[in-house]
Amino acid sequence: MKTDIINRSDKVIAKTYNRFPIVITRGKGCTLWDSEGRAYTDFVAGIAVCNLGHAHPVVSKALSDQANSLFHVSNLYYTVPQVELASWLVDNSFADRVFFCNSGAEANEAAIKLARKYFNDKGDLRRNRIIAMEQSFHGRTMATLSATGQDKIKQGFNPLLEGFDFVPFNDIDALKNKINPFICAVIIEPVQGEGGVRCPDAEYLKDVRRLCDETGALLIFDEIQTGIGRTGKLFAYEHFGIEPDIMTLAKALANGLPIGAMLAKEHVAAAFGPGSHASTFGGTPVITAASLEVVRTLVRERVIDHCSQIGVYFKERLLWLKDRHDSITDVRGIGLLLGIKLKTDGEPVVKKCMEKGFLINCIQGNILRFIPPLIIEKDEIDSLITCLDEIFLRG
Repeated sequence: MKTDIINRSDKVIAKTYNRFPIVITRGKGCTLWDSEGRAYTDFVAGIAVCNLGHAHPVVSKALSDQANSLFHVSNLYYTVPQVELASWLVDNSFADRVFFCNSGAEANEAAIKLARKYFNDKGDLRRNRIIAMEQSFHGRTMATLSATGQDKIKQGFNPLLEGFDFVPFNDIDALKNKINPFICAVIIEPVQGEGGVRCPDAEYLKDVRRLCDETGALLIFDEIQTGIGRTGKLFAYEHFGIEPDIMTLAKALANGLPIGAMLAKEHVAAAFGPGSHASTFGGTPVITAASLEVVRTLVRERVIDHCSQIGVYFKERLLWLKDRHDSITDVRGIGLLLGIKLKTDGEPVVKKCMEKGFLINCIQGNILRFIPPLIIEKDEIDSLITCLDEIFLRG
């Protein structure tokens, strides 16, 4: 089966991924199994998606129950699950309004459009530029690619869209020097995920908020990777004592089903009127019914509290590993968005871990990223640490 699936995939699926030579067939909790019956402890979680782990019974039931009732109708009509999920997000965040779509890139597209239309409606037509961060990642559509601060993923897609300026992450002076009357918004990830698990200094985001207030620019938080409990809070902005004007979510919002959401304060959201933006499948009943159970379960079962506590433990174990191995130069991250920086290429470590039954991720060439389900336990973390320790000892 394995060889057949891989060969068929190579013939018919666009080669936009370098895939590992295993075929995943099922999952439960923090464990995945391949077509040959081998088990893997999952420290990737679909790239920070499956926060409740795989095949969570509550989510599976919600999905099944809704599928037996109503799959899809147009957003020309009201549906109960969509309203319930939007109400939950509003009740548990800074926001007053929610726009549903299908992915993080679409959520960021909506945020970019909303920021520009907000000033357009105010009659300030010149105020249309957006400041983004170097090493940021906001998606792969043309607008979100243009807003992404990594040249390597932009190659081959010129001309990119106009209207984006870039400054170094965590450098408030650079932002002060760049912001001007033509800037409509600053878009930023509270913690850069794809950019290398880079956390801001304690006061940096407060200073960004203050600068936006002083200049009238909107503040957009891309919480596609950090949101829905990943950092030990429901939303990462809660760590910093500030609120954005617009926030984008996706990934973990439905634990593996395709959903995106853009949240905004009332006075900003008012710029989106009927016909200004839309999504055929945004907030469809099946997806929002499952998503509602995801967020309720995260709170009801205190999964986010567990993430906060186990994240501290995991980071301590990674620091222990760093003390033992000169090849590790840094340990970084918050909650269960963690990484270690290596002196050398990280891909060989990823492959060796996979051979030993652990799935981890490498970004930026030499940073190992650990983004497991938020239900991961100490014994599973300890087993990974033992595995990594052995790999680094052998070189």
